[in-house]
Amino acid sequence: MISFVPKEFVMFAGLLAVPAAVGFAQQPQTSPAAKNDPRLARLQEYFAEKARPLRSLAADFLTAADNNGLDWRLLPSISIIESSGGKTSRNNNIFGWDSGHQAFPSVRAAIHAIAAKLANSRLYRHKDVDHILSTYNSRPQYADRVKAVMETLGPAVSSEVLAALD
Repeated sequence: MISFVPKEFVMFAGLLAVPAAVGFAQQPQTSPAAKNDPRLARLQEYFAEKARPLRSLAADFLTAADNNGLDWRLLPSISIIESSGGKTSRNNNIFGWDSGHQAFPSVRAAIHAIAAKLANSRLYRHKDVDHILSTYNSRPQYADRVKAVMETLGPAVSSEVLAALD
């Protein structure tokens, strides 16, 4: 005899499992960004000038980008456009994720969660920066604004390239 599980039970079980999976994705790994990484110095300098609240999290931006194969300038630039670098954010959502409705336990958790989503979500994975940005916000000028901030941060240099320079 075939037994069926009520859909309410399946939905409830699914809701219990989701926080565990999300929490795991938000845990930062050890930073490949070394203290002598020029990207770190540049990002700290930029945040000191433009977005003082994020200066102490510069290494987290680099770690999240490196661990997820993203351009190191992408997340800081989105945060500048979306929330003036955290100055106008609510619920630790410096990226305006889900039209600003998504809450995060901390800004650090938001950095790592959004990096993981941009790298692994079926909507974003395997896309270059232009396609990530057009998916993130379809307004034609949005990508240009984010990329202008990216340019002010410097060139897109990976940590592997930086390690080879040492």
